[in-house]
Amino acid sequence: MKHRIVVLGAGYAGAITAGRLAKRLHRDDVEITLVNGDTEFVERVRLHQLAGGQDLPHRPLRDIYAGTGVQVRQARVTAVDVDGRSVEVTTTERGAETIGYDTLVYALGSTATDHGVPGVAEHAHNVAGKREALRLRARLGELEPGGTVLVAGGGLTAIEAAAEIAEAHPGLKVAVAARGGVGDWLSDKARRHLRGAFDRLGITVHEQADITRVEADRVVVGASGGIPAQVTVWTAGFAVHPIAAASGLEVSDTGRIVVDGTMRSVSHPDVYAVGDAALAEGPGGRPLRMSCATATPMAWLAADALAARLTGRKVPETEIGYAAQCVSLGRRDGILQRVTHDDQVTSTVVTGRMGARIKELICASTVWSVTHPTMLLPTRRHRLAPTPSREPRLTTR
Repeated sequence: MKHRIVVLGAGYAGAITAGRLAKRLHRDDVEITLVNGDTEFVERVRLHQLAGGQDLPHRPLRDIYAGTGVQVRQARVTAVDVDGRSVEVTTTERGAETIGYDTLVYALGSTATDHGVPGVAEHAHNVAGKREALRLRARLGELEPGGTVLVAGGGLTAIEAAAEIAEAHPGLKVAVAARGGVGDWLSDKARRHLRGAFDRLGITVHEQADITRVEADRVVVGASGGIPAQVTVWTAGFAVHPIAAASGLEVSDTGRIVVDGTMRSVSHPDVYAVGDAALAEGPGGRPLRMSCATATPMAWLAADALAARLTGRKVPETEIGYAAQCVSLGRRDGILQRVTHDDQVTSTVVTGRMGARIKELICASTVWSVTHPTMLLPTRRHRLAPTPSREPRLTTR
């Protein structure tokens, strides 16, 4: 019998994991199923561009995995039963279905969270998914010149969304409001360039602004202050879906699946987790942050470790670390902030057009690795280790 590997989610982490497994394992021995709610691969790091009005390339998953042996199933995951080794899904054609697995790779990612702030769900937009980005795009197109847009948050998503919207819609009044500082983790040189870019784009910055409520035409800050906002874009954090916590897997207090150094669940060895949904330890014992820069090496490591265990080979020992943080400031400006292996900023920064070009090169190379899943590894596929039963063919190393 073939060993059934089910990968949930086709974002960066899930898509790369599925392709790498197809390259590592012989298709006569394994059946790899990739389950995703959308028929296409979505470049999440470009959703602020989609919201700003730029059209992104269509990348159907069935085309990406044609000839690889990966079976693509369009379905929405509703539950995971780790004791019964099955996944409950809903499809538009057949309704509710159950998919069994021998090994599960959980890569359902994250979505925007309102942190309990009243009015966010009713009035705010976000760029956490393609549908949400298109909804924001349509709303921005409805605003008259002089319309007000407020981006809530001070992190990478907030900075990129504000810059993209301001550049694409120069007639709008764009502002950013953050509970702390905007880009305050960056080096001094990078922060100076960021402020200069915001000044050039006409973006107003409100720091130390604790938003307590979002309304239809403004956000309320503190006890009584307010900032005009015909459109509020909420980028103040991400959360994972509660499916993982409900499954019985060991999760953190934020619902992320706790994994070991090979991305395998510490409570259920037949489950791996990658991407934003996984809580993995990085250099110095600090949790790896939610990002594309983390998702890709997580996928590499999980796929290689799983393939090694199934085939009886040595499990790789690799520590995931960082090299840089990239920030786009519209289409012609950007920041490349060099960081240490444990993600601490250094004084080395590349800004301006060169920073934008490097960011574009990194994004393009990452999506290439997704859309060409079997071209980055040697062509030899390894056979699975012998097993006497229908239990998962895992050779523990």
